[in-house]
Amino acid sequence: MSLEPDPQAAEQAAEVPLQPPARLLLVDDEPGLRTAVQAYLEDEGFQVTTAVDGEDGWAKAQELLPDLVISDVMMPRLDGYGLLRKLRDDERLGGTPVIFLTAKGMTADRIEGFQAGCDDYIPKPFDPDELVARVRNVVRRQERLLQEAARFADADIGQMAKQITEIRSLLATGGSKQQGAAVKHEFTPREASVLQLVAEGMMNKEIARRLETSIRNVEKYVSRLFTKTGTASRTELVRYALENGLVD
Repeated sequence: MSLEPDPQAAEQAAEVPLQPPARLLLVDDEPGLRTAVQAYLEDEGFQVTTAVDGEDGWAKAQELLPDLVISDVMMPRLDGYGLLRKLRDDERLGGTPVIFLTAKGMTADRIEGFQAGCDDYIPKPFDPDELVARVRNVVRRQERLLQEAARFADADIGQMAKQITEIRSLLATGGSKQQGAAVKHEFTPREASVLQLVAEGMMNKEIARRLETSIRNVEKYVSRLFTKTGTASRTELVRYALENGLVD
């Protein structure tokens, strides 16, 4: 039996892309617990950034764009609920999973956490192995959601590109350009950016990459655009936007 390395196997292994470690943001005002949990999670292969309270966590979340936030609830300056509200209201961070890690374990407190939009809730004291298991579960669930969204987003890219070309060709010849007063819509800057990219034929995954946000957020903006323009599909939206001069 040869112990020589197999060049072909080595080449195949090199071609397999390595999955980057999940980026976690740990927010807790207890130094000892913060250090211990960070060390344990890093030993399990996660990339961990820490913050000393909600305000510090909010600042670092905007820089890091973490895959998951683990936050204490009772903290000075800004508590876990305040941090969660800021995350959910932010265009880039709104879809970030959040696990509450707190000494409060009453049912009413857990209900409050879930109603506020957290994804899991672990009362202290906790078993480190349980924490890791829950973190892995939330990270994997988020990855599955993103993969599924990307699959559906790209399913009709060929047909969509063809339809956009046909619409632009029709409008270039004056086929259905609307006349009269310009249509006005109150789009947010991010909605306007998404509309422009949809009109360029980009699907949700590409738009998310271009705008450095999540596919979930892009879907939210597209849904808002449907509502504001009275359209029901991407093709209708693009046609409406082009006919009314809402995009270049």
